[in-house]
Order: sequence, then C-alpha cells, then structure tokens
Amino acid sequence: MRIKHDKPMYVIIWEYQAKADLVIDFEKTYSTSGEWAKLFKQGEGFLGTELLRDEKYPHRYITIDRWVSSKDYETFLSQWKAEYAVLDAQCETLTEQETLLGEWESIPPEIR
Repeated sequence: MRIKHDKPMYVIIWEYQAKADLVIDFEKTYSTSGEWAKLFKQGEGFLGTELLRDEKYPHRYITIDRWVSSKDYETFLSQWKAEYAVLDAQCETLTEQETLLGEWESIPPEIR
C-alpha cells in the first residue's frame, strides 16, 4: 500500500502486544483488510490502515491509521460510536496490552 504524502493527513498510531496464541486472529483483525479497516472505510476521509510487526518482538505490533483530517476522524467516531465500541470490546481478547502512541498531523509539502 502506497500512501501519497503530498496532502495534509491525520495519523493515529497504536501499539499492541498480541496474545501469543491469538497472533493469527490479531493480524486478520488489524490488517489492511481486517475488521477495523472495514469499519473505518464507512467514514468519509479514511485513507487506509497499516499493520506493522516488530522484528525483534514478534507479538508486538503497531497500527497506523490515516485520515484526511482530524475532523473526518472525529465525525467517524461520532457516527459509528456504537459499532466502534462493539468491535473494540471484541478485540480486547486478542491483546495483552494496547497503547495509544499518539495522533499527528502531517507537515504540508510547502513547509518541507
């Protein structure tokens, strides 16, 4: 998946420690075509999600969710709040730990 970086973008990064016996289920759920991506695609301004696995610690992952703007993401959360909560609760069984690393906005190309 290639993401164009020539326009402003809002990025949310999460870190997860997947349960060893549920790694396959975790990867299916959090992949670019997983349940989270399917839900996010319901929102306007969703650009894509990416799942990365740590080479040294194979149960450690990060997800990178990309949106056009923070407003698009907030609108999605408000419109799909119930569905988000249900999926989030279902996914709790897949992880030992979940940490929001942060939310960022890209720097416009003219500033770079």
